[in-house]
Amino acid sequence: MNFTRWSARLPGVPRRAAARTATGPSPAPHTDSPAVADAAPAGTASARADSPAPGGSAGADGGSVPAARADTDRDAGAGGEPGAGRPAAPGVDELQIRRLLDHLPALVALVHGPDHRIAYLNEAYRNAFGARPLGEPARDALPELESLGLLPLLDQVLRSSRPRTVKSRKAPDGRSYTLTCTPLDALAGSPHSGVLIFAADVTDHAEAAERLRAGERAQRETAVTLQRSLLPQELEEPDDLRIAATYHPGGTETAVGGDWYDVITLGGGRTALVIGDVMGRGVRAAAVMGQLRTAVRAYARLDLPPHEVLQLLDGLAAEIDPQQIATCVYAVHDPNEGRLVYASAGHLPILVRDENGEVHRAEEPTGPPLGTGGWMHASASVPLGPGSTAVLYTDGLIERRDQDIDEGVAALERALAGASGSPQVVCDRLVRTAGVTADHDDDVAVLVLQHPARVGRARELFRNAALELLGGVEAAPRARAFASGVLTSWRFPAELHDLGVLAASELVANSLQHGTPPMRLRLRRTDRRLIVEVTDGNDHLPRRRQAEPADETGRGIAIVATIASGWGARRTPDGGKSVWCEFRLPD
Repeated sequence: MNFTRWSARLPGVPRRAAARTATGPSPAPHTDSPAVADAAPAGTASARADSPAPGGSAGADGGSVPAARADTDRDAGAGGEPGAGRPAAPGVDELQIRRLLDHLPALVALVHGPDHRIAYLNEAYRNAFGARPLGEPARDALPELESLGLLPLLDQVLRSSRPRTVKSRKAPDGRSYTLTCTPLDALAGSPHSGVLIFAADVTDHAEAAERLRAGERAQRETAVTLQRSLLPQELEEPDDLRIAATYHPGGTETAVGGDWYDVITLGGGRTALVIGDVMGRGVRAAAVMGQLRTAVRAYARLDLPPHEVLQLLDGLAAEIDPQQIATCVYAVHDPNEGRLVYASAGHLPILVRDENGEVHRAEEPTGPPLGTGGWMHASASVPLGPGSTAVLYTDGLIERRDQDIDEGVAALERALAGASGSPQVVCDRLVRTAGVTADHDDDVAVLVLQHPARVGRARELFRNAALELLGGVEAAPRARAFASGVLTSWRFPAELHDLGVLAASELVANSLQHGTPPMRLRLRRTDRRLIVEVTDGNDHLPRRRQAEPADETGRGIAIVATIASGWGARRTPDGGKSVWCEFRLPD
C-alpha cells in the first residue's frame, strides 16, 4: 500500500480527488501565503475561478487548482499514479487566538496600562480564581497577583520591555505556579502596552521538591546529631585553664564531617588538648574520627609526650582505614612549667596571644598527616603563662577558595590580637570575624584556652612550694617537716593536713629507695585540689602491687592510691620520672 496517498485532514473537510492533466503538469513553484489565503474553509466546497490561478494547474471541470493543492496532489500521487489530495491545514494566522488560549490548561491573563487593567482572562484562570470584571485594575480585581508578589514584577516588565519569570510561587488557592510575564505592544483599542501573564501549574513538582528538601533536612539533622554525639558533650574543666569550644557543621551538604576536638585532664594539674580533622565527608570520615578521638583519650591516660601520642595515632589511622588521612594537634599544658608542649601531624599552627597582646604562631615542628606512616614526629613548646590565650582550629575557619591559606592564618592572627574577654567570647568573635555562617561550605571546630592571670583572693588559692631532696635517709624526715609546715600555712583542715603529709612521706621514701638524684618534692594547691609530686632521675615507673603479709616493703604506692583521690606516674623529658597524687578540697 502506498501510504503517501493518505494525508491528515481537518474534521469536516471532505476528500476530493486531485485534478490532474493527462500529460502530468510540470511542477509549479510552491508559495505558502497564496495557498493559505486561497484555502477553502473547512466544510465548504473548494473555490473555483474562470481561469487557472498563477502557479496552478487546470482542473478537470475547467477550474483551477491552487498551487498548494497541486503540490499536495502531486505529492500524494507520486510515481505517476492517480491519488486523492487534501487541502493544506490552516496556518497559525487563521487560528482564533482567543479560542486557543481558552483551551490551554495553563492560566493566562492579559493586562494593560500602568495600573495593569484586565483585558483578558482565560477559562483556566477563571476556574482557578473566579470570574473578574474586565477593565478593572489588577491591584483591586486580581488580589492573587499581589499575594504572589507579581505586581512589582509587572511594573518592571513594562519599564524594561523584557520578559521575567518567577518559579514555584504558591497562590491563595493552595497550588504552586511558575509565572512568566511577557511585554506586549499597544493593544487594540488602548494606547498602552500590556503584559501577558502565563502561569503553569507546578504543584506536583513543588510538592515533590518540598518532600525532597524535608528529607534532606531530616538527613542533615541526623548527620549533625551523629557528628555532635561523637564530640565531647561537656568539656572537662582544668583548675588552671579556662576553655571554650565550638563546632559548626558545613551547611551545603547533608554529609557529616570529620572535625573533632577534646580536652583531657591528665592529673597532677596537667591538661591535654587535641583538635583534628579527618579528610573527606560522610559517615566514613565520621567513623574514623570517632575511633581516633577514642584512641587519643586512651593514649592520653598513658601520660606520654605529645610526639609519642601522634606516633601511636599514625599507626592506628593506617590500620583503621588506609584510604583516610587526618591532621591533628596534640598539646599538653603544665602549669608548673608555664608552657604548652605540642606535636602536630600536618595540622594548622597553634596561635598564642601573650599577656602583652602579641600573637605568636607555633609552626615548627610539623609532620605529615596521620595515616601516611614512615615519619618520626617531634614535640616542641610555646610559652603559655598567666594572661595568655591559645587558639586551636581546623581549616574550615580560615580556608577560602579565593585566597591563600597563609592569608587566612594571618587574618586570624589579627582577629585574635583584637579579641578579648572570656574564652567563649573570644571563640564566638573569631568565628564571626571569619565569616562563618549557617550555610558555610565546610565544618569548623575551634578550641580556645586561657591561662588567667589571678590577683587578690583568687591568687591566694593557687600556691606552689618545692623542696630539693638532698642527702640520704635524712631527706625523708626533712620532707615530712616541710610538707607539714606548708600545709599548715595554707590552713588546710587537720584531716587533709595529715593525709597530705602521709602521701608526701610515702612518695619521698619510694623515690629514695628506687630513684636517683636529682630529687624534688613539690606541693601545689589550686582552688579545687591539693597536689603532691615527687620527681627523680630514674625513668622506671612504679606500679601498684599487692604486698604479701611478710613483706617489709612494697606498700607505699598502695597506701597513696588508697588515701588519695587519684595518682599517677609519667616520664619526664629530661629522662627521669614524676610520681604524683592529688586530694580534692572540701567545697
